[in-house]
Amino acid sequence: MSIHAILTDIEGTTSSISFVKDVLFPYAAEHLEGFVKSHLQHPDVQQALQATAQLSGKNPDDLNALLNQLQDWIREDKKITPLKTLQGLIWQAGYEQGDYQAHMYEDATDCLRQWHAQGLPLYVYSSGSVHAQKLFFANTVDGDLLPLFSSHFDTTTGSKQEASSYEKISRALHIDAADILFLSDIEAELDAAKTAGMQTCWLVREQSTSIAQARHNAVRDFYQIKLFD
Repeated sequence: MSIHAILTDIEGTTSSISFVKDVLFPYAAEHLEGFVKSHLQHPDVQQALQATAQLSGKNPDDLNALLNQLQDWIREDKKITPLKTLQGLIWQAGYEQGDYQAHMYEDATDCLRQWHAQGLPLYVYSSGSVHAQKLFFANTVDGDLLPLFSSHFDTTTGSKQEASSYEKISRALHIDAADILFLSDIEAELDAAKTAGMQTCWLVREQSTSIAQARHNAVRDFYQIKLFD
């Protein structure tokens, strides 16, 4: 089958899980209360707080209760849109202040640049908000990689473990699902993409994990991905 586009995950695929979990998540948790309270009039903050109240059943006027709920979601690693929105805004401040740079695997950067140069459209689908995705790739250890990508998708499209989400992405891109290669380190996401008709490739970067019995094409890094037979 031909490949007309590549759709990639971020965490564990193009970039290390440890950067997100050990740097970004703790940073957002530490700065959440102060950021929200100092940006209460920001439309995106207001919208995120309203959505948090709706999803949790909390009183929308009880700011402390909403902040506690958001912290609970952070601890539980919930992929919830208002939380992702606020995290993205907080991470933007961190990037702008130079508190950190986004990690990239060397093989991912090399191959993404090569594929882009070859004219292959590249897209991102991550649980992090589109805003957070763009910040991430604009501020990496390898420089500004944002221009490599044509578009971004997040949880507003749907769960990454539901086939309907990948069907929506295919329709949005006006590309047949069978012509899209999805890259991820999560088997359940790959299962959903495959059910939707996409080609799949499983990034198994942990050497302790066997790939011999994988139900998807499995590789250790981007260099092993074969786009054309």
